[in-house]
Amino acid sequence: MTTNRGTFEAATGDDPPLPEGDREQRSREVRAAVEGLLQIRRLTGGAGGGDPRQRPAEWERRQPVRAVALVLEAAGVPPSAVDPAGARAATGYRVTAGERPGTAVVEWVGPPGGGAAQEEESALGACVPALERLGWEALLYRGPRRRRFLEAEPMGGPAPVG
Repeated sequence: MTTNRGTFEAATGDDPPLPEGDREQRSREVRAAVEGLLQIRRLTGGAGGGDPRQRPAEWERRQPVRAVALVLEAAGVPPSAVDPAGARAATGYRVTAGERPGTAVVEWVGPPGGGAAQEEESALGACVPALERLGWEALLYRGPRRRRFLEAEPMGGPAPVG
């Protein structure tokens, strides 16, 4: 989301819903952010050089929630959203920090009774190639209450601790 300071933030799924009239502007902002990301990768050589689409930069490795959310949003995967009271207002991805440093967790969540649990396997499965195209490895797991989630980390492993 674009903050009140005018800086771009990728939608993590814990943001307010995007107003309908703002979607085209948001799409332009996301495209510009991905182009900036790829330029950073080209200039810094990514982590280990090579194809900038396959090697996340060090800042991505240190901020995997932001980086993974940007990749998913750029791929057109819908983010979840929350209303002003904090209740789920839309079905989509939600990205949070993983248990291990340098990893992110992607869940498929939505309002109660909205069908997110029934959609999660196929929806999360569709996230995997989007993440892989931009250098993120994603593995599907089953967690508490048998809900599925992805654990994403940069190809080549997470950032070193320290």
